[in-house]
Amino acid sequence: MELKYLRNMGICAHIDAGKTTTTERILYYTGMVHRPGDIDDGTTVTDYLKEERERGITIVSAAVSTYWDDPVSGIKHGINLIDTPGHVDFTAEVERSLRVLDGAVVVFDGKEGVEAQSETVWRQADKYRVPRIAYINKMDKIGASFRKSVESMVKRLGTNPVPVQIPWGEEVEHKGVIDLIEMKAHSFEGENGKEVIKHEIPANLLDEARAARQRMIEKCADVDDTIANLLLEDQLDKVTPAMIRAALRAGTIAFKLVPVVCGSSYRYKGVQDMVNAVVWYLPSPLDLPPTEAKDAENPDDRSKDYKLTCDAKGPLAVMAFKTVSEQHGELTYLRIYSGTLKSGDTVYNARIKRRERITRLFRMFANDRTVLEQAEAGDIVASVGLNNTYTGDTLCNEDKPLVLGAITFPDTVISMSIEPKSNADREKLAMALQKMAKNDPTFKVRLDPETQQTVISGMGELHLDIIRSRILNEFRVDAAVGQPRVAYRELVGLRPGQTCETEGLHKKQSGGAGSYGHCKIRWELLPEEKRDQVEFEDDTVGGSIPRQFIKNVEEGVRNTAASGGIAGYPVLGFKASVYDGSYHDVDSKDFAYIDAARIAFRALLEEVGTEILEPMMKVEVRTPEEFMGPVIGDLNSRRARIENTERDGDIVIIMAVVPLSEMFGYVQAVRGLSQGRANYAMEPYRYEVTPPHIKEKILAERGVTKGGKVAGRR
Repeated sequence: MELKYLRNMGICAHIDAGKTTTTERILYYTGMVHRPGDIDDGTTVTDYLKEERERGITIVSAAVSTYWDDPVSGIKHGINLIDTPGHVDFTAEVERSLRVLDGAVVVFDGKEGVEAQSETVWRQADKYRVPRIAYINKMDKIGASFRKSVESMVKRLGTNPVPVQIPWGEEVEHKGVIDLIEMKAHSFEGENGKEVIKHEIPANLLDEARAARQRMIEKCADVDDTIANLLLEDQLDKVTPAMIRAALRAGTIAFKLVPVVCGSSYRYKGVQDMVNAVVWYLPSPLDLPPTEAKDAENPDDRSKDYKLTCDAKGPLAVMAFKTVSEQHGELTYLRIYSGTLKSGDTVYNARIKRRERITRLFRMFANDRTVLEQAEAGDIVASVGLNNTYTGDTLCNEDKPLVLGAITFPDTVISMSIEPKSNADREKLAMALQKMAKNDPTFKVRLDPETQQTVISGMGELHLDIIRSRILNEFRVDAAVGQPRVAYRELVGLRPGQTCETEGLHKKQSGGAGSYGHCKIRWELLPEEKRDQVEFEDDTVGGSIPRQFIKNVEEGVRNTAASGGIAGYPVLGFKASVYDGSYHDVDSKDFAYIDAARIAFRALLEEVGTEILEPMMKVEVRTPEEFMGPVIGDLNSRRARIENTERDGDIVIIMAVVPLSEMFGYVQAVRGLSQGRANYAMEPYRYEVTPPHIKEKILAERGVTKGGKVAGRR
């Protein structure tokens, strides 16, 4: 199949907007399954994990491949589709999927419009420059409003939605869709709505459809000069469907507009038209700008950067975007940006500078697979045999080592201890944690140096609960888990604009060769938006510290900050500038400068102390108006900062920023306050300084006295 007929696309949305049901309908209409799966029955193709079927949610992204005939040209198109999770705790699955996709369908609930996780997904798609179309689902739902949903896209996403359809009735009156391009009404008849029947537009909707078509053409005129000229000359009858589709495609790929379609996936209405929109408006791999890559040996030399076109004969450039540990090895999902990959090939992992062997290649269909002999640029496939390859690694040819842009993931915000109940389970637990940490970049494992407990960290209560459940059930490890704990951080106690200078001296002489390291460091706060970073700068002059030891000073600063401040939490949000020091011709050693930096950092903390930073969450609560007072009162008791409230009919949307530590068990609280009728969503926002009374409480729990000493330490 020619590359111009390939679509690599994802289905993304807020939880419960209908992603998985929509994916099931796509697979049914494209002939890949003979009976559409159902979430409630646990028969869906893409939700294949036991945990997913029991809970009725998507936890891991699943890749499937299918085909669709363009109804206008009759040409068969290939579709590589990834169904992604909607819950914020599994945002890493969305992040790494969007990194390798060419386009996306963002699904919205027709009643709720843009919700909290919809905004997160949209920002992620912006980050990776992914063109997208919008599908407003659940138009049969009581309270559904196509107009309000489109307006919420403008208001909350700041985008330019262009409806190419309007619904043929809403709520219980929803019969199908009205195509504004060909000005026909579509109903979906026969078994499971398989047959698309075209009708004349009902008289009561004709004026609305004409006005909507006029608005659509005006939006198209902004990206197409021919349509603009016909609009100026008042010759709309000469604007053909082919011209409109071409303009919509160009505008989508250029991020100037977002085509909007609608329907009800559960009721088998509108899905075929949505797949047509995927084929017509989303890009093929050839439509995208060249992929940028750096020379692995000289990443800072911009003159050696690569601009990779999607060419099967080009230099090999493959991104590993997901790993799954299986009984007999590792399954690695790959996006091929350039070159050709064959079963049995030896490739070069640019990160670890080692060769790896492609044992076998597969075309994935959720948990099933078809063996491939080779795959080419533009394809998404999977391989076994890459046991040392991790998410974000680049595979290339050893004679042309290159590195593709990395995938970035948010930091963990919650942690809990986990210990095996018997020595027999200790090794099994370590192996299970190692496998899950490799497969999930937002899952971290560490050993607490004070308690000697194993601590696991993740993105939320549900994330850790799923991991705990998998350890017990999938890996058969009997383990005890502690209560979830918040991942606090520390901030050096400097004021904005204030600096502090300290020095560290490591000097040891024991008869033979000694060790010597000496540095002076200037410290300052970073701006608030950089509170999750540490910056280091070399301001030395005249060779007061030899160049080869500067990196050791930096290593000492970063390692000591990561090991914890006064309360034992990682210290972030500062800039360290080494401006002076000294060295010894014989005794200066790399470890001595690392230790000197540690001493300088500890001197800083003794002089200025630290503030404690806590993770804040953006929380959106949707509640009937009658329960608004109790819900807001409860949020205030949780130290919430109410940012905004909106009304959507009789529903009030409360947007607030709340400390994560106050949100444990909130799902039961909000249900109790609203007789089970309110719901909420939350996502990580940023770290903020804790109030003094909260800081004192945290320090007391950590055994830290007012003088900054930890009880029991010398």
